[in-house]
Amino acid sequence: MIRNGHGVVGGAERPGPGGRPAVRVWCDGCYDMVHYGHSNQLRQARAMGDYLIVGVHTDEEISKHKGPPVFTQEERYKMVQAIKWVDEVVPAAPYVTTLETLDKYNCNFCVHGNDITLTVDGRDTYEEVKQAGRYRECKRTQGVSTTDLVGRMLLVTKAHHSSQEMFSEYREYADSFGKCPRGRNPWTGVSQFLQTSQKIIQFASGKEPQPGETIIYVAGAFDLFHIGHVDFLEKVHGLAERPYVIAGLHFDQEVNHYKGKNYPIMNLHERTLSVLACRYVSEVVIGAPYAVTAELLDHFKEPKRRGIFCQIDSGSDLTTDLIVQRIIKNRLEYEARNQKKEAKELAFLEARRQQEAQPEGASQGAF
Repeated sequence: MIRNGHGVVGGAERPGPGGRPAVRVWCDGCYDMVHYGHSNQLRQARAMGDYLIVGVHTDEEISKHKGPPVFTQEERYKMVQAIKWVDEVVPAAPYVTTLETLDKYNCNFCVHGNDITLTVDGRDTYEEVKQAGRYRECKRTQGVSTTDLVGRMLLVTKAHHSSQEMFSEYREYADSFGKCPRGRNPWTGVSQFLQTSQKIIQFASGKEPQPGETIIYVAGAFDLFHIGHVDFLEKVHGLAERPYVIAGLHFDQEVNHYKGKNYPIMNLHERTLSVLACRYVSEVVIGAPYAVTAELLDHFKEPKRRGIFCQIDSGSDLTTDLIVQRIIKNRLEYEARNQKKEAKELAFLEARRQQEAQPEGASQGAF
């Protein structure tokens, strides 16, 4: 079991250590198909200050600069709100981060991963705040990206989460889907996620259930952790005044047995981090049995036999299947979006290379 903390969206801002003013941190992005890579960025950003504000771009802005998003802006707003390190969400945040935005929300600086984010005309979206010294960088989470997840969904194979079973079809597709023609793009390349104990420790809080808390157990695949899962867990969390929600995650083989096709899209370790990042979950059971065993019933005091088993309607009709259908329906648009992103990044890197190659004292044009 892995224990986790949970907070409350929009909680009161507390002063920093020693009574100093709170350090307010700004992050922004598309946060499309929110995954543990996004959560890890926000975790790192929150650790740099005391209060984290996250700006989320509109569908219109994303379509203009990158291409069509997979999820709607309302879905993306709620997904970001559910990440436990986020204190506040700003809807319709501007695509280009300016000093005016940081000042408007009283933020000391902004944080972004060590990848490239460009406008439709190939300009660095953080150029202004970088020049003003109000930019911090965090490490990008290797092994996951929206591009990679889209690629997995477009494949009818189980090999995307097993390096030992990577079939030639997937290997060929993985080598081409997320990379530029020369295969050297370090930001959009598809890579395999490697789990470590340190990653789990960083996401989990280790808090034990406290006297007076109501322990609630739920289980599932929680694949492509999405708004349907969030709506469900939020309702579960609201069942008690002081809830302690334990989420059981099934093994990959079990999920594939009852779901079939290429499910799960994300492997067990990836799904674990995704669920741990949710503010409504206190603890995770890795590899929970699909059928509730006698041992598990005994551990949780036989909930169904004691008459305390209940079913919760999340109120959302979104499922992993529907997400995959969105991707397949708009496959050409998403492939074009990826190619557009690669072309802009190559042009940006070439412009920077040429600028750095100029003799010292030569004119330095903006790019």
